[in-house]
Amino acid sequence: MSPVKGIYVLAIFINKNVTIKVGALGNVTFEKGLYAYVGSAQNNLEKRLMRHFQRAKRKFWHIDYLLANANASILKAFYKKAEKPEECTAARRFSEKGFAVKKFGCSDCRCASHLFKFNNYGLLEDLCLKCGFSPLSSC
Repeated sequence: MSPVKGIYVLAIFINKNVTIKVGALGNVTFEKGLYAYVGSAQNNLEKRLMRHFQRAKRKFWHIDYLLANANASILKAFYKKAEKPEECTAARRFSEKGFAVKKFGCSDCRCASHLFKFNNYGLLEDLCLKCGFSPLSSC
């Protein structure tokens, strides 16, 4: 069976206000709270998700810098089989309900962001399900 292409959402909790140097974006301040990151994996979705759960890794994407910080942790991952354009469609939907972290995770598209701060987990999870994402059972 060939690797699955798809898009995903990471529900991330940051346990205190923190400023992180995020590659070419420079210093980005994240307020304590809940965030959703929308990404895609067009070669191997399972491998990409497993990579995100590892702290020690080469920092390549914006999300790598955030997830390498000890104050950030993934609460849950959601995924669906989809082609690359669906990533930006999902990011636009998330921008309607969450607060965008400007220019984060979207250096290869015209979106305002692919990382959004949410006020509560229920809203984030409901949006994932309405957008057709399934929760990942384990990593």
